[in-house]
Amino acid sequence: MSKIKERINTDLKIAMKNGDTFKRDALRMLNSAFKQVEVDKRIVLSDEDVIRILKSAYKQREDAANAYKAAGRDDLYAQESGEMALILEYLPAQLSDEDLQKELISLIKKCGATSPKDMGKVMAVAKDLNADGRRISTKLKELLEAL
Repeated sequence: MSKIKERINTDLKIAMKNGDTFKRDALRMLNSAFKQVEVDKRIVLSDEDVIRILKSAYKQREDAANAYKAAGRDDLYAQESGEMALILEYLPAQLSDEDLQKELISLIKKCGATSPKDMGKVMAVAKDLNADGRRISTKLKELLEAL
């Protein structure tokens, strides 16, 4: 079993004992997403699988939070933001801007990218970096345009 998944299960039990309904419900929702993938694909999740699911869940919350904020629904925005913060606790630390730039420069050289038209090639290998997809895309576009 994945170490991250074990940690989430342990934190779920603690939240239940402490009566922390917000954390309990958010962690149950994550566990449900894990079980759905395990049942659908008939696999035992590895840490990489769990991280992929957590990133997806984070992005869903981020999109929903932006929509709620635009609609003036501060109550729902606060809930989504809280869930995003909780999910971040289980994800590996994000790359700093400097480290992200170094990694992207390395990937650009590795892929032989020479213009913004090659962005797709680099993004395909950059998706495994520990950074938000939008940050990667923005920085990569900036670097490719400077070539």
